[in-house]
Amino acid sequence: MANQLLADKRGLITGALDEHSIAWKVAEEAHRQGAKFVLTNAPVALRMGEINKLAEKCGTIVIAADATSVEDLEKLVAQSVEHLGGKLDFVLHSVGMSPNVRKGKTYTDVNYEWMNKTFDISAFSLHKLLQTCMKQDAINDWGSVVALTYIAAQRAFPGYGDMADAKATLESIVRSFGYYYGNAKKVRVNSVSQSPTVTTAGSGIKGFDSLYKYAEDISPLGNASADDCANYCISLFSDLTKYVTMQNLFHDGGFSNMGVSEMAMQIFAKKEGE
Repeated sequence: MANQLLADKRGLITGALDEHSIAWKVAEEAHRQGAKFVLTNAPVALRMGEINKLAEKCGTIVIAADATSVEDLEKLVAQSVEHLGGKLDFVLHSVGMSPNVRKGKTYTDVNYEWMNKTFDISAFSLHKLLQTCMKQDAINDWGSVVALTYIAAQRAFPGYGDMADAKATLESIVRSFGYYYGNAKKVRVNSVSQSPTVTTAGSGIKGFDSLYKYAEDISPLGNASADDCANYCISLFSDLTKYVTMQNLFHDGGFSNMGVSEMAMQIFAKKEGE
């Protein structure tokens, strides 16, 4: 049952692609919790048509915007505030893509032009969005911004490629912009480091199935689902977390604090005995 944690709050949710997307789940739960918000994604993603179904379900609109274009973001933020009838209370940044990973380039043989695109889409877009919101004074005092990330920003995960570097930059932006926005408007900025999640984007990573199984087995609570990640984001948008900012918050069933599990040790011991 919804608790109306976001009653009377306005927001902007980026990156919802289809029903498997974490952003999609966040939008559904935000709607249940009483929020009004605008949805946005890149024009190429909008042509898939799925996000319009979500907009209809949540009684809102979709505004196309290239997250790497400051001009697009300026229009997006201004139009969102106008449509919602007031400044924003929360923003979800759920934008990430690596041309190198998509095209099978290994980390030691990246195309640097593509790598620049990885950083622009997956990290710098957060800075551009925050800078735009600050310049337009588009977020209310004590508002909340959440960006989605992954533990590959801190640890080596073969197959995650240059996205790992982009996520590390994203988390740095969270800390740095969190300082400035907190001082200026009490706006809090955090990142949520989610478990491997079966999404359209995540499943495209080489070796994803094995990584998902490994994380599931080693995490005391198992992998956190997209639905549970949405619930966590809602808590960060709510007034219950007013003094949480500049943090990278792990939502991964305990994976981030594990060294090795008994199950993993048993598998290694079995292999040694073969």
